Amino acid sequence: MFLIEPNILVVKNLKIHNKNLKGLKLVFASDFHIKPYDEFRLRRIVRKINTQNPDIILLGGDYVNGHKKGNTLSIEKISNELGKLKSKYGTLAVMGNHDGWQGKRDVIKAFENVEITVLENSHKDFDKFSVAGIEDLQTGNPNIEQAVSGVNAPLILISHTPDIIEKIPDKVDLTLSGHTHGGQIVLGKPLVVPSNFGTKYADGWFSEERLYVSKGLGTSILPLRFNCFPEITVIEFE
Repeated sequence: MFLIEPNILVVKNLKIHNKNLKGLKLVFASDFHIKPYDEFRLRRIVRKINTQNPDIILLGGDYVNGHKKGNTLSIEKISNELGKLKSKYGTLAVMGNHDGWQGKRDVIKAFENVEITVLENSHKDFDKFSVAGIEDLQTGNPNIEQAVSGVNAPLILISHTPDIIEKIPDKVDLTLSGHTHGGQIVLGKPLVVPSNFGTKYADGWFSEERLYVSKGLGTSILPLRFNCFPEITVIEFE
């Protein structure tokens, strides 16, 4: 089971009451960790996201795997496949710590070549809402104030890690994060969660903080999962 779960793909559906964003449907996916032999898995993820017919697709970082480029599928192949994602408003992304370790400039360039918008302490405005994204906490310099400056519309924020949650301003309607992998191995509770908050924000919807933390799609350190299925998340506002 430990080795089977990484190859399972779950679609998690979440409905959030928010009159400011009512009618919007998004897909959030994070922590791909695409290994050299993972082309089929990546194609399956892209197909699954597209079948949800989202208005917008948001990506939470860690597209590459490991610390060295030999441990990952090439960023060109990863970006070319992610470039096939389809939605009304397009695909927006932030970088994760693994992207930073392997050279985020290369990842960003490859994403821009396939028209994926990368947000680095910045935002993008749409007709009735905005999406902001910040740099990774480990390998960048996240600046939330800069990212949301000047935004007056309903606002969604992407941060690779949930550890910035205490700094999120009230003007943010929803924060999306990954990084934790839900702990990957859950025996009653997650064994290890890479967060300063321990298991508090391991995964799921935290209504008081207006925060959603994804279990992610890939694996890190050990190629194992238990009681912690890889997921993409469909969020509909009502």
